[in-house]
Amino acid sequence: MRYLKLLVLAVFAVALVVVAMANRDLVTLNLLPTEFSDYLGFRWTAEVPLFLVIFAAAAVGLVLGFIWEWLRESKHRKQAATGKRQVSALSREVSRLHAQHTKPKDEVLALLDAPARARNG
Repeated sequence: MRYLKLLVLAVFAVALVVVAMANRDLVTLNLLPTEFSDYLGFRWTAEVPLFLVIFAAAAVGLVLGFIWEWLRESKHRKQAATGKRQVSALSREVSRLHAQHTKPKDEVLALLDAPARARNG
């Protein structure tokens, strides 16, 4: 399984290098459209290789997708935490009630029952 993971990573790395080599021409990035930047009197441009634009767009898309899913699933995490607290409280209550209502009447039975309660508790 480890070799399969390394193989997939190697193929992915080769694919990234091939894309980078095929798209290394410089492109101009503008912060604002030309008409709008002329109106404001502010123009920000940068000359970068196209593969950087492609990789940056993919990275931003991944990060935004992860954040979107984290926000979308927050209600499920909240429900799970609430359920976990309820299970813990109910387990403590069952243990307390079990200890309160199952006191053996004989000392020998108490010794025999102690390991069984330790395994279940």
